[in-house]
Amino acid sequence: MIIMVEILRKCVNESFDEAVEHVKTVIENEGFTVLLVKSIDEIIQKKLGETIQRYTTILACAADLAKMALEVSVNVGTLFPCSFVIYEDGSEVIVAHVSIMKIAAELGLASPESMIPVILETGKRIQAVWQKI
Repeated sequence: MIIMVEILRKCVNESFDEAVEHVKTVIENEGFTVLLVKSIDEIIQKKLGETIQRYTTILACAADLAKMALEVSVNVGTLFPCSFVIYEDGSEVIVAHVSIMKIAAELGLASPESMIPVILETGKRIQAVWQKI
């Protein structure tokens, strides 16, 4: 199996705030725990006094998938947690995600062969989320 890291990206037909709430709800409904929802644009505004497009990250964890990955290699945990981002691109609202499990294999944090079961299971779960976004 060739492991290719790709960015899932989808334009949604919701307002920015609705998209954040929708993604958060879908993630939770698919068995992930939402650890943090943070507006990166607000942090930049507060710390640097600069305004950028709205950009929010949602950090999530599925305990069973995290355990599975850590059993392969504790180094995979350096990429935890899983994240989804919602951002404005002009007048569009975009949701994006990239597989940290694929990245772990690509970076050599664990052998690609040992990560295949984790990548496949994570992929199924993320696809369930992605189809509902």
